[in-house]
Amino acid sequence: MKPNLFLRLVLCTALIIAVLAPFTFLAPKPLVVASAPVKAEVVVEAEVLPPVVEEVKVVEQPLHQVELPDFAAIYDIPTKKRMFFEYIRPAVDAKNSELAQQRAQLEFWHEQVSLGLGLTEAEQISLQPFIKAYRINQNNSTLQQLNDLLMRVDIIPTSLVLVQAANESAWGTSRFAKIGLNFFGIWCYRQGCGMVPGGRNTGAKHEVAAFQSVDSAVAGYFNNINKHNAYHVFRTIRSELRAQDQPLSAEILATGLLPYSERGAHYVLDITNMLRHNQRFFVSQSNNTAAAE
Repeated sequence: MKPNLFLRLVLCTALIIAVLAPFTFLAPKPLVVASAPVKAEVVVEAEVLPPVVEEVKVVEQPLHQVELPDFAAIYDIPTKKRMFFEYIRPAVDAKNSELAQQRAQLEFWHEQVSLGLGLTEAEQISLQPFIKAYRINQNNSTLQQLNDLLMRVDIIPTSLVLVQAANESAWGTSRFAKIGLNFFGIWCYRQGCGMVPGGRNTGAKHEVAAFQSVDSAVAGYFNNINKHNAYHVFRTIRSELRAQDQPLSAEILATGLLPYSERGAHYVLDITNMLRHNQRFFVSQSNNTAAAE
């Protein structure tokens, strides 16, 4: 090789090394990869809910020892009506029979006094329980006392009693009927005498009376109608029917029941409609059997 050519080659090599040297010996910078900014961890406390408490349904126990039929379980309407009426009817018939006998005795005494014969000492003693029970004025004459008693001591048509029982107790399915044998919605005013109505107004003291038997429940109804001042019109209508030798029509007597319910005339209409629509159920099963024989 020629000296000049070799010298040129060396110079070119040196030049290349001189140019590349600063870059060849530089340490490479670390590669930085951009990432999303790290957010501060936020601890969110879970909402603590109160424990779920299941409502415990309190089963109200009966206030009597009577095994009452489950009328609510009878889905056939005619069967339910017949069974309800037949269940209540014996107590109604028994009470009407008792009142009829008492009335016959009072009528006999009334006739004696009207004829000027007066009452014996024993009869006077027998009269006193009536005067006390029906709150008759002790200062009145014996004749007036007997007149007042004959206004009160009298029967109530069985059909009228039955439909009122059905209406007031929802055919024996109401709370008051099942728990307290109260088929007639009768109130009482002594604390603990019965059941507290669910919708009783604040400050009210009344309760719905509880009875120990069907007989006592029916007797409570008769006492209410025959003694309470609210039913003076009812008793007046009954007395007028007696005076005119007319039958004691249930529909006519129902017009004297306006005070029985806050619904007034609408209640009376309900009762009279029930009387008309349930005529076939008022004849007792025993009467039907006797007629068939």
